[in-house]
Amino acid sequence: MDKFVIEGPTPLEGELTVGGAKNAVLPLMAASLLARGESVIDNVPDLQDVRFFATILEGLGARCEFSGHRLVIDTTGVDSPEAPYDLVRKMRASIYVLGPLLASMGEARVSLPGGCAWGPRPVNLHIEGMTALGAEMELEEGYISGRVNGRLTGGRFRFEPSSVGGTCNVLMAAVLADGESILENCAIEPEVTQLVEALVVAGALIEGVGTPSLRVTGVEAIAPIKHRVIADRIEAGTFLAGVALASGRVTLIGVDPVHLSPVTSVLRDMGCEITPDGTSLTVESTGRPKPVEVVTRPYPGFPTDMQAQVMAACCVADGTSFITETIYTDRFTHVAELQRLGADIRLDGARAAVFGVDRLQGAPVMATDLRASAALVFAGCAAAGTTTVNRVYHIDRGYERIEERLAVLGAKILRVRD
Repeated sequence: MDKFVIEGPTPLEGELTVGGAKNAVLPLMAASLLARGESVIDNVPDLQDVRFFATILEGLGARCEFSGHRLVIDTTGVDSPEAPYDLVRKMRASIYVLGPLLASMGEARVSLPGGCAWGPRPVNLHIEGMTALGAEMELEEGYISGRVNGRLTGGRFRFEPSSVGGTCNVLMAAVLADGESILENCAIEPEVTQLVEALVVAGALIEGVGTPSLRVTGVEAIAPIKHRVIADRIEAGTFLAGVALASGRVTLIGVDPVHLSPVTSVLRDMGCEITPDGTSLTVESTGRPKPVEVVTRPYPGFPTDMQAQVMAACCVADGTSFITETIYTDRFTHVAELQRLGADIRLDGARAAVFGVDRLQGAPVMATDLRASAALVFAGCAAAGTTTVNRVYHIDRGYERIEERLAVLGAKILRVRD
């Protein structure tokens, strides 16, 4: 397995173009199954997760071509309603094919998904949502199986709690249902709103874009998806938090500052100077951050996908920070690894007290999931001495060539291939 060897401390300086959002691409890829023909998605990051999802679509009979951050998906040959265990077990987002397959083929058999090794990821909202649209659903031998006679039918469903994956999946199914569907307490993350907008352009009839209540009038068919992916707010936030941790001055290009406001608000409280300029954002940090109190919430609250990165910055704050995780309450696998770098963190259930230290010290650490690995990489940039981050295949799932991009900003980082 590859690893990163990082020499620190090094401040980060320069400019960086932010890539397309992984969490926006995957549901768009699944939405291609709703229509026969070629869907074209632009600004697609070259990530392991994207390529792996393409493999799942190809297993269903689609043809995927990826070139220069453009992805073309031809669904003309889709002839299988089954996403098998050998593929789905590696990736939680694989469940996104459930709704489109039920809507377009009248049946679906999708293995229970796998993915990161933390946190319960219940599929009940996906199953209950499809049931509300008239599908007969059951769990059998590790598979979610669904069937419908003819078309799905319009229905009413409320997400409790709000769920990004559940919202996307049930929404895609409702687009081709017979009649009107009312979806309540929907997730309003930018990635969900983008999916709604792309579906509307393709011919779906959806009211309430960007709100928790969506009214979907089913249509018999939509056109293939044609869309340009929004910038990845989590990737951008990771680099912003990295500057708070390692210090320096970095300009991020091609971002939407509104999508980043929950993160930039916290970073301003930490003492960072953040300057938006159209579709760019500059962050500057000198000295130790100020302590903060952070509680993760669904958008527009502070994102759980930024919890590890901000915790890493809090490790060198001038005081004590408190971080409460309300989305995935056991998402703290990075704590033990940050402690190996000299961090002083104490856990009490879903709440962490982070006692800032003068500096971190380099050490061998192990990446445990996507966002934890990003936190460890930036911690290595701030730590004195050599930090070795093992199992970096996690970070390749969600950050394109992160070592090359960090090197452009002055980091001393090397990928070592085993």
